[in-house]
Formats: sequence, structure tokens, C-alpha cells
Amino acid sequence: MKKFKFLFGLLFIFSMSARAEEGMWIPMLLDQLNFKQMQGLGLKLSAEDIYSLNHSSLKDAIVQFGGGCTAEIVSPEGLILTNHHCGLGAIQHHSSLQHDYLANGFWAGSFEEELPNQGITATLLVRMEEVTDKVLQGVNDQMNLLQRNEIIRQNIEKLERESVAGTHYEARIKPFYYGNQYYLFINEVFRDVRLVGAPPSNIGKFGGDTDNWMWPRHTGDFSIFRIYVNKNNEPADYSKDNVPYKPKRYLPISLKGYKPDDFTFVFGYPGSTREYIPSFGVDLIANRENPLRVGLRQQRLDIIDAAMEKDRFVRIQYTAKANGIANYWKKMIGETRGIKRIGAVSIKEQQETVFTEWTASNTERKNRYANLLPMFRTVYGKYLPLDLSAICISEAGQGIEIVKFAAGFRELVKTSKTKSVHSAEIEKIITNLRKNSREFYRNYSPAVDREIMCVMLHEMAVRMDKSFLPAIFAEIDKSGKNDFSAYSNSVFSRSLLTDSVRLFSFLDRFKPAKISVLEKDPIFRLMGSINERNEKDILPKIKASTDRIDSLQRIYMAGLMEMQQNRRFYPDANSTLRVAYGKVDNYQPADGVTYNYFTTLAGVIQKEDSAVYDYQVDTRLKKLYMDHDYGPYADRDGTMHVAFTASNHTTGGNSGSPVLNADGQLIGINFDRNWEGTLSDLMYDPSQCRNISLDIRYCLFVIDKVAGDNRLIREMKVIQP
Repeated sequence: MKKFKFLFGLLFIFSMSARAEEGMWIPMLLDQLNFKQMQGLGLKLSAEDIYSLNHSSLKDAIVQFGGGCTAEIVSPEGLILTNHHCGLGAIQHHSSLQHDYLANGFWAGSFEEELPNQGITATLLVRMEEVTDKVLQGVNDQMNLLQRNEIIRQNIEKLERESVAGTHYEARIKPFYYGNQYYLFINEVFRDVRLVGAPPSNIGKFGGDTDNWMWPRHTGDFSIFRIYVNKNNEPADYSKDNVPYKPKRYLPISLKGYKPDDFTFVFGYPGSTREYIPSFGVDLIANRENPLRVGLRQQRLDIIDAAMEKDRFVRIQYTAKANGIANYWKKMIGETRGIKRIGAVSIKEQQETVFTEWTASNTERKNRYANLLPMFRTVYGKYLPLDLSAICISEAGQGIEIVKFAAGFRELVKTSKTKSVHSAEIEKIITNLRKNSREFYRNYSPAVDREIMCVMLHEMAVRMDKSFLPAIFAEIDKSGKNDFSAYSNSVFSRSLLTDSVRLFSFLDRFKPAKISVLEKDPIFRLMGSINERNEKDILPKIKASTDRIDSLQRIYMAGLMEMQQNRRFYPDANSTLRVAYGKVDNYQPADGVTYNYFTTLAGVIQKEDSAVYDYQVDTRLKKLYMDHDYGPYADRDGTMHVAFTASNHTTGGNSGSPVLNADGQLIGINFDRNWEGTLSDLMYDPSQCRNISLDIRYCLFVIDKVAGDNRLIREMKVIQP
């Protein structure tokens, strides 16, 4: 009877992991793990159509955009679509008061008008391969953690180097299942990626931070770029002689639309999930980390938002910055609410009870796993004060822009104090500092940052473990009785770093013998004190704790997989190419409330509020709505659909991912999740977790009817319904 109860409990506790919608799956393993289920849900393609080494497949049309988003190739001329918020930095970079592409949008009229973007890359997967045995060669259970990690590091470096020798490709080996498996990724990295088009922010960012992570959603969240290459169709640095990329595959676009229960799948580069961590980790995130980060970011956002509301130029400077701060801020709020709503910590504890019973029922398993959970509890307990102090450093101390900027001058100080330094080396550093400084000041408001400094230093003083507080706080307390406003005003008025004229004058006349001027600079000293405490006293201990947690997690993961040998385990997201699949679906966020699975242009008009920046409606868009002039992009019901929801399991990094129908045709661009479902980074709730996608027909409608850019429409393969 006891065994029966154990098995029943096991099936019950882990039953939520068997839902078809859950998972971010490795493309090369679809045929083995997922294909039959995907076919049963409606897929009409073969596994080879999605991922193949022998012929072109859909994977050849998917790129990682800029290291943090996804984009898809949609034309034979290397045209790529991603989200507006993924391209926001580039759009902002090219904007000015004279050419405000944020407010007015940007549409290149020709190849020659497309704008280059330093630092933005598009990474295409050539192939992947499991290399677990090769990575773990020479590793044994008798080794300590340092020995194990060093052998693995050496093996990885060797494999990566050898796998791309004599090619222009790049190699990266990544751990899966917390180091129980390893995969090699061979990539082609394109370095010339140019801005082609972007809607104005009142379309591309409609709803702003207010609507972020929310449903219903009415955001035209897309931007358009193009990959350029050399004459051999290979990656190259920017050059006016480069030409548009000729891809092996590009995605056809369907105007057919979708209906409830239609099969969809998302192909992209999800960033990070932690599905398999124990209850201690979930509790730490929900009840300690997230509230601290949310509070600190809220205060920074309040200051920035107030400044942007008063000054249009500050809005241009800080739109992308505010978006970056707010995106994760709001996600953390929803994540914590979701964790508490479903009792995720309690569910994890029940799973751990089952694991403990399974472990205790066998001597061999008891020897391997019996102490795991108690050890987790001990290590997480020691990690907590370190973790919270590190968050205060990163979110508050380094959240002050000028402090982060000042850190870039440490190399100059170190090099200048080296006896054998050559003038050419100093000049190279100075040249880079001039370049970086020009870019920094271009989007910097000292008044905004001074106010942020005052608030953030106060938060560090009251929130951090006193043993980890940077030494300079004792100095501030002694001289000003913790008057952070007076301190901030003083250092901003005296520092050469807060004034571009003073700084460039210093750099123009710089000599190593004068380096003490920088060393004594009050903001450079503040930065040094913050970073010294972090680098000497916090980060080494953080690394020791996280290494120990990771080691325990690797063993725990192996135990879970041993206990549930018939379960299909998907690996946590780690910024590698994955496939998620599900169905078009609505959801019920609360009792008596059901959200429809799509929104329309009518909702944009309903939200219009000329007094609120986030809800100002583009005049051209409004006229098209009033005239019902939707061209061929209207749905069968006659309305202009804007966005839709489905049950695909997505996370950060999936922004810009293509949403494909059963025939592998593009029907949407993934750009968000619903607030109620943001807990999916830790635990998937099938009743609430929905990905939010821009309807591709609305994207084309804006390009064609609002911008009047038929050049781009003609490039794409658009399939009529």
C-alpha cells in the first residue's frame, strides 16, 4: 500500500510536466522526442524540414539578434524581422532632435539609405553536436570541484578550437541539464547588420511600460534590419562594398491568420530558465531577490520617467535605458505573484518529499542522493546575505550611470602606473576613452543621474549587510551624517567625469604623471570603493557558493532523471536555439474573466489618450482605421488583428522569434508573455502561461499602408489566404 501511495504521489506531483505546451526543445532531437506529438497537434512538416544537416531547413532562417533577441530572415536579400524593443538601441542611436526616428519612425528608401550599427550581430547556427563524452573525458567522481572544472575547461577549449580550425565559423560548447550533457554549436556570425525600417514609437511601443507583460496588448512591436556580407556571401566587418546576404532559407509569410486550437511553434533563442531548482531557490527568488530588485528599479524608473515627461530631449536619451530597466522590473513583479498564486514553493517541497522517499528506498541511491537536500538548505542559507549585497551593488551602486562609466577609466590608471609603459599604449587607451566618452555623454543627463545617485546610495546604506558596505560610506557618514543629497551634489560639481568639457580637456593634455588627478576624482573614488568591495569581498564568495549550488544541482538533476526515466526532460534555456510548440488559445486570469486570444486595431483606438505618451495614436494609423483601409491584411472577420496569444513556452531571448503555423509559414513575431504566466521561467502553469505575438498581417499593414514602403513588401514571399 505504501509503495502504491508513493507511485501515485510521484505521478501526481510531476503530472504538470507532461503537458504538450511545456518545454523548450533541442531542434536536432525533435524527431526522437517530439515529432509524433507535434504531428498529433497538427504539424504538417517533417522533422527534417525544421532542422537538417543535409539540406536547407527552417533553422537556416533563424538568427540570434544582438546576443539577446531572435530574428528571422524573410527575404532572399537577407532582410530580417525582430521586435521594436530589440532594435530600440539602434533606433535611438540614430535619432536626434532633427531626425527623431523614435517619434517618427524610420524607413530606408533604398539599400544605400540603410543604416549601419556597430556592435550588432546576427548569429546563424550551422550545426550542433552532442560532445558530452569528449568534454567529460578524464573526469571522475573522486575529483574535487576545482579539479573537475579545470579539466572540463581545458577539454572545451580544445574542442572549440579544433572544431572550427581553418574556417570562418565560431564554436561554442554549452552545458545542458546542469553539466550532465554538453553540446557543441558551430555558428556563423554576421557583423554588418543595418537598420532598414521601424515604426514610430506610438505604434512600435504603443502602451509602453504600462502595457508591458500585459494582455490585451496592442503593440506593433517590430523593426526591420538587413544582414550584409562580403562578395563571397561571408561575414565581414562593415564596408560600403558589402552586399545583402543570400540565405539558404527564408520564411514565407502567411496572410491566412489563425483560429483557436491551431498548432503553432516558436523557433528562437530563449535566454534562461530554472525549471529544476529546489524549493530553496524558488523561495529565494520570489521572496528575497525579486522584491529587492523591484524596489530599487522602481525608484530609478520614477526619476527617469519624471525627467522624460518634462523634456523631449531627455526622452530621446533615456527611452532605451528606461525600457531596459522596466522590462525585467515588471517581469519580476508578475513572476513573484505567479509563484505565490500556485504555491510553487509548496509544490517543489512536495516533489522533494517524493525524491527523498525514492532515495531512501534503495541503499545505492541513498549513498548518492540522501544528503543533497540538506546540503542545498545549508548552502542557500550562507548564500543569502551575499546574494542580497551583490544585488544592492549591481542595481543601486552600478545603477548610477556615472559610477559605471568611471569604471572604464581603471585601465588608464593601471597602465599609467606601470613603469615600462609605452606612449603608444597610453594613446590607444586614450583614443578608446574618447570614443566611449562621446557615446556616453550623447545619452547622459547629469541632473537625472545625480538624483539617482542620491537615492541609490541611501538604499545601499539601509539595505546592505553592514559588513559588505563599501568603505566610502563611513567617510560619507563622517563628513555629512549620511546626507546623500549633499554628497551627490558635491561630487557632481567637483568631478571631471560629470562634465564632458573638463574630461576631454583632461584627456587631451593627459600624461601618466598626472594620473593622480583621476585617482583623487570623487566619483572615481566612489566607483573604486564600490567595485573594490564587490570584487574582493563579495564576488569571490558568491562564486564559491554558486559553484557549490551548481555542483549540487548537477547531481540533483541526474537524480531526477534517474527517478523519472520515462519522462521527457527538456533542458533549461541557455541562449541556444530551441523549438517550443503549442496552440492558439485564450486564458482566464481570474474568476469570471476570460481574455480573447486576439486583439484588433479597434482596441488601439479605444486606448487612445492624447494626454498620456504611451497611448497617443499615430494620425495615419487612425485615418486608416476610420476608413477601414486595411488592404489585403484584414482578417476574415473584416477586422485588423494586432496581436494574439498561444501556449508556446517562451522566455527572454525569444523576443523577435518567428511564430510559425503547421506549414512552417510565418504568422507572427513573438514579443512578450502575459503577466500571469511570467512564472514560467521557474514553473510552467498550462492554464495561465501564454506567449504574446504580433500578428504578421499587422506588421505588413504598417509597412505597406502606414509607411507606404512597397519596396520591402515586394522582397517578401507573401502567401494569400
